[in-house]
Amino acid sequence: MKRIGVLTSGGDAPGMNACIRAVVRYALNKGLDVYGIERGYVGLINNHINQMNRRSVSDIIQRGGTILKTARCDEFKKIDYMSQAVANMEAYGIDGLVVIGGDGSFRGAKDLYDNFGTQVIGIPGTIDNDLAYTDYTLGFDTTVNTVLNAINNLRDTMTSHDRVCIIEVMGRKCGDIALYAGLGGGAELILVPEVPFDLATVVKSIKLNQRIGKTSDIIVLAEGVCKAEELKAKLKEQGVTGSIKTTTLGYIQRGGAPSNQDRVLAAQFGMRAVDLLLEGKGGRVVGIRNNAIIDEGIGEALKMKREFQTDLYNRTRILSM
Repeated sequence: MKRIGVLTSGGDAPGMNACIRAVVRYALNKGLDVYGIERGYVGLINNHINQMNRRSVSDIIQRGGTILKTARCDEFKKIDYMSQAVANMEAYGIDGLVVIGGDGSFRGAKDLYDNFGTQVIGIPGTIDNDLAYTDYTLGFDTTVNTVLNAINNLRDTMTSHDRVCIIEVMGRKCGDIALYAGLGGGAELILVPEVPFDLATVVKSIKLNQRIGKTSDIIVLAEGVCKAEELKAKLKEQGVTGSIKTTTLGYIQRGGAPSNQDRVLAAQFGMRAVDLLLEGKGGRVVGIRNNAIIDEGIGEALKMKREFQTDLYNRTRILSM
């Protein structure tokens, strides 16, 4: 192993830059040459590959986004495009590849490994925290804190006007962002796709809070359940009175400086990925489980089913009363 490449793929996540920095500097320290691939698999196909050095990753540990840019690439599902990507790596003498991204990016990495034997290591970079093999993904902690700050700010104004506020957060079909931020922010209700909710129960909860004199009602809604405006309309139809405001946090959840936890995780993930390549291993992904950095076969990791923390979710209702 003499030369490795690194790319970011799919949606950006806070901590990706810190992870790129860790991969580059640790690999250089181990005597490897490092090449950065721009815009994920798109750049791999189109030969947007540049050699990196220590200065290439200066002053990025605190920055959100990714200096390598990122993109989604449906073409990479076709063998001809993968062949072109492999040919480009071979032209640069790249022996191993680090892919930072989510489940879609991991599937692309798996295809490279299965079809061409490419020594590829995946690092979980997604705010959704929806990969079952790892307790946390890169970017999740930062996003939860971004949402938490929004809850704090919105509660100030909702309390001033005795309002109900529905805050829609990201996560696709995973409710972890809503659960963790809602719990930390003291939300009165948290709605997630993993737990079906009864509209009548939601209405009853809001009316009870109004009756006992609560001056605000914060509902954290995971996007995988429904849109905030849809829920608002349903609540009005069911007779909820008073002012109901909606806020969709959107892409603000992806940006911003990564938390310290995500920066530390990025360093640990990046160094483990390089070590695995130096050990001659490929087709694996790194993660964290029970506070220990682990690695798993990429195929096995993608097959694992997420278990939502239903018990924790149920207990949040006790604290919100």
